Amino acid sequence: MILEVQEVHSYYGKSHIVQGISIAVDEGELVTLLGRNGAGKTTTLKTIVGVVPPRQGNILFMGNNVAGWPPYRIATLGVCLVPEGRGIFKLLSVEENLKMAARKDSPWQLTDIYAMFPRLKERRKNSGAQLSGGEQQMLAIGRALTTNPKLLLLDEPVEGLSPVLVSEIVAQLKRIKGSGMPIILVEQNLQVCTQLADRHYIIEQGLIVYEATNSDFLADHEVKNRYLGVNVRQ
Repeated sequence: MILEVQEVHSYYGKSHIVQGISIAVDEGELVTLLGRNGAGKTTTLKTIVGVVPPRQGNILFMGNNVAGWPPYRIATLGVCLVPEGRGIFKLLSVEENLKMAARKDSPWQLTDIYAMFPRLKERRKNSGAQLSGGEQQMLAIGRALTTNPKLLLLDEPVEGLSPVLVSEIVAQLKRIKGSGMPIILVEQNLQVCTQLADRHYIIEQGLIVYEATNSDFLADHEVKNRYLGVNVRQ
């Protein structure tokens, strides 16, 4: 396993948000964290990258227990979060955003990102503030790849995007996964999740209440109705 989260507890002040979560991600695997709003999905991601320090439990990444490490040390190991708000620098150009954190040892260089997202090449001189929501998401994903991540965490990457842009981003996420990149995906669009995932976890009130392979999840309509309030069929 490249990542093992073991009985982790995290708080915002006195609010106990993550209440003993355990998940694992293997090499080349894409797993989703599913659940209703406020279930603790984003907090789990922030805990893994050190933005929210866990008060209890272990986070094993490539053999290192990084629980309690500052975010910059965890990032140095190759854990990269693309946050829900995308986190791009809106005063910088597209190309400046891509170059600022790029590493020479990354298999994803500037030309690779432009090949993956031609829109970014067309808009490379534009500032981040001049991009559409979909273009900003492409930029956030592209910038993450230039850092040579060993594990990619994606928080709501297609939220609010048009179906055309969703399809475009999903196609590139399949390509990234196909390269062997392990990914944790938080996403409300279950059709996107079931197109991409090997396994799913469902979080309810800070706890893992369900784990299944993609095929078992698709077949389990009762679980989707109970915990997510939806039904997904393919």
